[in-house]
Amino acid sequence: MKRRIKYGLLALLLVFSVSVSAQKNVRADVRKGNKAYDKQKYNEALQFYQNAIKENPKSLEANFNAANALYRQKDWDKSMEQMNHYLMLEKENPAKMSAAWHNIGNALLQKKEIEKSIEAYKNALRLNPNDEETRYNLAVAQKIKQDQDQDNSSSNQDKDKQQQPQNQDQNQQQQQQPQNQQNRDQRAEQQNAPEQMSQSNARQILQAIEQDEKETQEKVQQIKAQERQQQAQENRRQNKDW
Repeated sequence: MKRRIKYGLLALLLVFSVSVSAQKNVRADVRKGNKAYDKQKYNEALQFYQNAIKENPKSLEANFNAANALYRQKDWDKSMEQMNHYLMLEKENPAKMSAAWHNIGNALLQKKEIEKSIEAYKNALRLNPNDEETRYNLAVAQKIKQDQDQDNSSSNQDKDKQQQPQNQDQNQQQQQQPQNQQNRDQRAEQQNAPEQMSQSNARQILQAIEQDEKETQEKVQQIKAQERQQQAQENRRQNKDW
């Protein structure tokens, strides 16, 4: 009976040792990935994150950072797929979940899927209503959609005018030609205005994405640092109990 107890303890120690070793490997790969990411070596960073995910598919940090590395390589679809996987794992921290939805919104905006990006930003704000970066991106995405709707409406009005019957005689058409030319010029300006506004807004949002992506990453790192500090304090308290 005593031998079985000893063997059982030995098996538990071996399992615990393997688990601790795997966790160390995951943390080491994530740190290497972060260093490569900071140096803008995004492909190299992604490889380290993927190694960490192989060791521990549920690693929140590895999954989140892998999605960001894919985004930096302009692989929008895989970035969103990876970030959605992260959202399946993270169920407790609203700030981190908000950051994930924010980044999904950015990827959708890059793909020019404006309506979907608006919904993603709204999801982010539901989880973190005080995120001003997300609020700004949402406002610009909504403005781009408004410009597009106005552009489509203007195009439809022009088509309706072209389909109206022409009952005027030749002399009337000649007399009104200068005025019609002026009207055409004005319509051309009106049609171009929304497009120019959209391009301007697009530049604004792209600049905002570059700026706040780094800030979002820093916020997540700060949250993780606080969690590690709390865990360390908890470990010290447990050690004292022993």
